[in-house]
Amino acid sequence: MHEYTSTAPVWGLTCPGFPEEVSRARRWTRDILRGSPLAEDAELIVSELSANAILHTASGREAGSFHLALAVSSQVVALSVTDGGGAGTAPKVEHQDQEAEHGRGLGMVSAIAHRVVVHDSDGGHTVTAELFTDVRRGGHPC
Repeated sequence: MHEYTSTAPVWGLTCPGFPEEVSRARRWTRDILRGSPLAEDAELIVSELSANAILHTASGREAGSFHLALAVSSQVVALSVTDGGGAGTAPKVEHQDQEAEHGRGLGMVSAIAHRVVVHDSDGGHTVTAELFTDVRRGGHPC
């Protein structure tokens, strides 16, 4: 196989930055991963990342949007949400108390996913969460 080709299926979806689009993103994820034991975790991750994009970036402003990408291989399910920028700082895990109404989403994603990576992306950020399909004790892939 050529080093730049992948046999992993990849899906993409661009959503307008409206709050009701978070449920569309969840439904899209659930439909793609139907039957996978990782579907519920993936759906929760996409929900949190999509809501964060709408609440904290230009994605939620007039004419804003966010983009989702979902890649599935035999080793990993990778979920990415790219926001519209304008937040000033990169998304980061904040340690909030249990009573806080905001600021816990990325922490929850980090607790569910096996790996979370934040990249700069065309004026915004892309947050990618990976769920390994076969994990041995200690959280490492087999």
